[in-house]
Amino acid sequence: MKFAEVILPVPIPKSFCYSIPPMMDVAIVVGHRVLVEFGNRKMYTGIVSEIHDKHPDKYEPKPILEVLEVEPSVNPSQIKLWKWVADYYMCTIGEVLNVALPSGLKLSSQSYIQLHPHFIIQDNLEILNDREFTLLSHLEKEQTIPYTQVGNIIQLKSPYKTIKDLIAKEAILLIEQIKEKYKPKMEKRIRLTEQYAENPEALDQLFEQLGKKAKQEDALLKYLTLVPVHEDHLSNYHGVAKKDFVHSGRALSPSSVGTMTKNGIFEEFERQIPRYELTASDKMQPTPQLSDAQNECLQKTIKGLEEKNVCLLHGVTGSGKTEIYLQLIQGVIQNGEQALFMIPEIALTSQLVRRLKVYFGDVLGIYHSKFSDNERVETWKGVQEGRFQVVVGTRSSLFLPFSDLSLIIVDEEHDSSYKAHDPAPRYQGRDLALVLAHFHHAKVVLGSATPSLESFYLAAKQKYAYAGLSERYGDAQLPEIKIIDIKSKRKQKKMKDDFSDDLLQTLHQTTEEGHQAILFQNRRGYSPYVTCNVCSWVPTCPSCNVNLTYHIYKNELRCHYCGHKEHVPNTCVSCGSTEIKTVGLGTQKVEEGLKDYLTDLRVGRLDLDTTRRKHSYEQILTDFEHGHIDVLVGTQMVTKGLDFSNVRVVGILDADRLLYFPDFRAHERAFQLLTQVSGRAGRRGEKGTVILQTTTPNETLFAKVARHDYRNFYRKEIAERQQYHYPPFTRLIKLTIRSEKQELTKESAQWLGNRLVNWLGRKRILGPQEPNINKIRNYFLSEILIKLERENFDLKKAKNYIHHAILQLKEEKNFKRVWVTIDVDPN
Repeated sequence: MKFAEVILPVPIPKSFCYSIPPMMDVAIVVGHRVLVEFGNRKMYTGIVSEIHDKHPDKYEPKPILEVLEVEPSVNPSQIKLWKWVADYYMCTIGEVLNVALPSGLKLSSQSYIQLHPHFIIQDNLEILNDREFTLLSHLEKEQTIPYTQVGNIIQLKSPYKTIKDLIAKEAILLIEQIKEKYKPKMEKRIRLTEQYAENPEALDQLFEQLGKKAKQEDALLKYLTLVPVHEDHLSNYHGVAKKDFVHSGRALSPSSVGTMTKNGIFEEFERQIPRYELTASDKMQPTPQLSDAQNECLQKTIKGLEEKNVCLLHGVTGSGKTEIYLQLIQGVIQNGEQALFMIPEIALTSQLVRRLKVYFGDVLGIYHSKFSDNERVETWKGVQEGRFQVVVGTRSSLFLPFSDLSLIIVDEEHDSSYKAHDPAPRYQGRDLALVLAHFHHAKVVLGSATPSLESFYLAAKQKYAYAGLSERYGDAQLPEIKIIDIKSKRKQKKMKDDFSDDLLQTLHQTTEEGHQAILFQNRRGYSPYVTCNVCSWVPTCPSCNVNLTYHIYKNELRCHYCGHKEHVPNTCVSCGSTEIKTVGLGTQKVEEGLKDYLTDLRVGRLDLDTTRRKHSYEQILTDFEHGHIDVLVGTQMVTKGLDFSNVRVVGILDADRLLYFPDFRAHERAFQLLTQVSGRAGRRGEKGTVILQTTTPNETLFAKVARHDYRNFYRKEIAERQQYHYPPFTRLIKLTIRSEKQELTKESAQWLGNRLVNWLGRKRILGPQEPNINKIRNYFLSEILIKLERENFDLKKAKNYIHHAILQLKEEKNFKRVWVTIDVDPN
């Protein structure tokens, strides 16, 4: 008998052995999705990772219930990647599968059964046993029953055989998740029936018959205009989309078309179509011509990839890195291979896809989390079948079933959005791209105007190739950055709320001249918090140790960690005063303030609150691109690679708050954000202006941003990293300990910290210590940071120690209610 190792989407660190029924022996291969029973009541979709003939020693394997597909959805290289992710990021392979596989390809035990509408119980008593009759009688009353309740109703521990028998008797239906979630998008089309399409004489006779039926004759003429069957009768096979045929151009009478269909002149059929495709207005274009500087950079990149396999493309904002990417991708397509174009934010996809699809057309696929299950499965299958040679996607696109991948481009490689947080696996997309490329023998281009220190360090050490692009495309110049001392402005009474006179005057002048502006404030909501003017009471979240943020449009206070909401109190709950005021600045307040001081401005806002719906990103950016918005206010979403030709001014309202975080990466992130948002100004034509407002105008980091001086910034930061043993000189692993009791969290964290110190040494362990926000969702937190040398150190052994210490912690009776989260290479 043969057995299969099956990976299940459960957080248990191993695969599970199932027996392969004889009738499935030939059908099952590695990568197949199979339906299996797990535990007593649950069913899951699993992935076959191995087939063997060794019976497990400690348990009797259950049989595979069903093979869910003919061709496997997952290839062996994907399973290899999943195993690497689970091992390196210290999570289970089931957690990796859960993230990697689109939910449209998964089934689960959260399913329902219902009585088949054509099955009459009284007419079929002779084929039902007692348990089946009991279940069907229950279904007659309840309509639908969760799968998990069936065992209780018929008093069986494992009800699957009863369900399977009733399905075979066509007595019940399985609904919701127990059927495939993926449904291809279908389009109704219409065409001439064969007798008219292939017989010109019959078509002439048809015209004579329709001579007195003007509407039907009109429909036939319109069809022949759209589909020239008289020139090529084979064109009739594809027909025309029914909605376009009836409604576009000169509208037809739907009833006339329906009558012609009934009379056998037209026939309707369905065809599967992509969920996104080129429109008629999107004409295919050759890839753009490069400038001399771009072409030189392209040649350096190609040469670097030949030598090192990884190349850091360091180009200033607006230098035209995307055009270089296009040339590289074009070469991949011509060779019949696949390319992955990674971007950090969903916000970038709409603008980028519009640019790319006119160059690559139907071979371009898109993949990100805002897509529906059906859309993600469609891209998955398109990559698997080779229809999509180019994929634009966020970090989740790394898990697609590539078979011939030869190039990965990681745009804005420095961006923190490439790091996944919760749930596990907490992987770093940029780093995983390098691993995926290694498995496929592919090349990687890391592109950025402000590279991460880790990537630039590896390029400086010649581990990566390097290609620089120091000038903007065309005649554009880097923007002038003006540093405004708002402390001095307040003394001179030249501030209106949080806007300096320089900023308001520049915005007014710019928009009067027909140009646009972007304002950056990296905090959403109206104000960071509200407070009592009398006793200084501040509303806090009942579940998290944070102040509630005020959102003006719904007049409510929200927690940005757990989502708790409550109405703004009319009186202080501490002293009863009615003097409640807002403190601080969020994007909503910036938007409101601009409308007050510059009343003619059309102001838009781009932050998490305005982009929750699927197409809201695209709508806001399209409105801005078409000039329907004068000033776009946003969080860090506006800093990431957006290209708008008419933006002349960028305002940075509160640069100081980017610096003062207890994080060794705070200055790096501040430099990157300020440089990136500044780079949105003056990308075409006139030189742009950046107004940077600060209370510390002498801060050296701001001076380096103003001079666009990345290299001096890098030298200072890398020296500090080396001095204090931070990446890229060490690896970090962060353990977060949490429980519902503060003392229990402290005690367990101390226990775990002591154990790790004994095994790894004091110098490698920082903590345990409480984070700034030490309570989230009613759990108290403590953190341990582990620093491990990159050279001459056994990383695998250290990870085994960590796993073992956590396991011992869980075995301690007092710590049963303690959870530990592992984050390898935390951001």
